[in-house]
Amino acid sequence: MDETIDAKDIDDCIIVGGGPAGLTAAIYLARYHLSIRLFDCGTSRAALIPCTHNHAGYPDGIAGLDLVGRMLEQAEKYGVVHEEKRVEHLAKTGDCFVVGTDEGTFRARKVLLATGVFNRHPPGMDDAFHDEALFKGLLRYCPVCDGYEVTDKRVGIIGTGSHGTAEAIFLRSFTRDVTLISPTDDHDLGSECLAKLDEAGVARVDGPCGDYELRGDKLAVKTAEGWQEFDSVYPALGSDVRSQLAQDAGADCTDVGCIKVDDHQRTSVPGLFAAGDVVLGLDQISHAMGQAGVAATTIRNDLADERPLLR
Repeated sequence: MDETIDAKDIDDCIIVGGGPAGLTAAIYLARYHLSIRLFDCGTSRAALIPCTHNHAGYPDGIAGLDLVGRMLEQAEKYGVVHEEKRVEHLAKTGDCFVVGTDEGTFRARKVLLATGVFNRHPPGMDDAFHDEALFKGLLRYCPVCDGYEVTDKRVGIIGTGSHGTAEAIFLRSFTRDVTLISPTDDHDLGSECLAKLDEAGVARVDGPCGDYELRGDKLAVKTAEGWQEFDSVYPALGSDVRSQLAQDAGADCTDVGCIKVDDHQRTSVPGLFAAGDVVLGLDQISHAMGQAGVAATTIRNDLADERPLLR
C-alpha cells in the first residue's frame, strides 16, 4: 500500500452495481462491520421489472424498483455508503484497488463487480416506446421469470437461429400460440432448428422488424406478412455482458464476456470478486443473491486472513 494514503481513506470493499447481487453483498458485508461503498449508475435490469411473481416471499409479486429500493434501504441502515456514480476504470495497484468514477477516484482492499448485462432491444424500437411496452407487460425478456404470465396467450418472439429456436421451444410449454419473427429479412434456421419448431408447432414469419404499435392491451409488430398483434413479445436477441471493468483489471473472461470465477466468486485477480448476471449463470434474482452471499462471506474471511477483524 502507498504509505502516503491514509488507511481510513481505503474502503474494505467497493461494490460496483446496485442490483440484487450488489445490494445483497452490501447488506452482508456491512453487517460484518466492514466499510462498504456501493456505486450505482441506475441501470439494473431488476429495476425494470414491472412485477416479479417468482421471487420467494412475495405471493402477490413485487415491482423490481420496489425490491431494489427495499434492499438499498436495508443496506444503508447498516452503514453502506451509496454513491450514484458511474465507474469508468478499475486497476489494482499494490495491495489495493483504484476505482475511477465520473466524479473522482476511490480505493478499496477488495472489489466486487455486480455489473450485470444489457438485453439487446428490438431493432428500431425507441427507448420511450420500449419502456412503456415493458411496463405494461407487452414486452418481456425472461421466460424463466414470467413465462407463467403468458400462459395460453398469443406470444411473439423476435429472434432466429438456435437462440430464437430455444426461446420459442421454452415458451411453447406455456402456450400453443407462439410465433418466431425474424429480426432481419429472412430467418436463419438450419434443418435441426426447423425440425424442432415444426414438431412443437411454432409459427414462423420473416421480417424485418422495426415498426411497432401499442394497440390497447396488444403489441403489434410489422412483419413481412403485415402487422401481427401479440399479448406479449419476447426479444431473443442476446445480451451484452458488462465486464469491461474486469477486463481492465486483467481478470479472465469467457468468449462472450462473462467473468470467470471460482466456487467462492473469486476472479483470476486476487481481491477481485464478481457475482450476478455478469458471471455465467441463470440470470435470476435468487441466483444472483446467492452468489452475492458467497462472495461477501469470502471477502470477509479473506480480509480477516490479512488483518484481525476484532471489535
